[in-house]
Amino acid sequence: MKTQDTFKFAESHEWASIEDDGLVWVGISNHAQEALGDVMFFQAPKVGQQVKRGEAIAAIESVKAASDIHAPINGEIVALNEEMDANPEVVNEKPYAVWLFKIKPTSKESLTADLNALMSLAQYEYGPGA
Repeated sequence: MKTQDTFKFAESHEWASIEDDGLVWVGISNHAQEALGDVMFFQAPKVGQQVKRGEAIAAIESVKAASDIHAPINGEIVALNEEMDANPEVVNEKPYAVWLFKIKPTSKESLTADLNALMSLAQYEYGPGA
């Protein structure tokens, strides 16, 4: 499975992708979906909710586990992926193509600091020395 080099990863296994519109799209890593198994339910955050980096803001459940989803940046939830309501298992099929929610960063400065606190793909997959 290919991932974009621009993705940033949290230790809690979320990915963040800064898009051309300035929003940060958030999903879960391949490692997370493999550990969860077949995803059955996604409890989304609320649109308009203010979030802080590292805060548990959503949950994802499978037949064998439940896991919190953490905000990778500070900001406001501005969109939810409605496909996750009807077909949450799609995240198992293509975790790097399925975003869960979008966050509008608090500020450009805050976004830079938040993204710098996350890992590159190589760091995420191979450890901090990669």
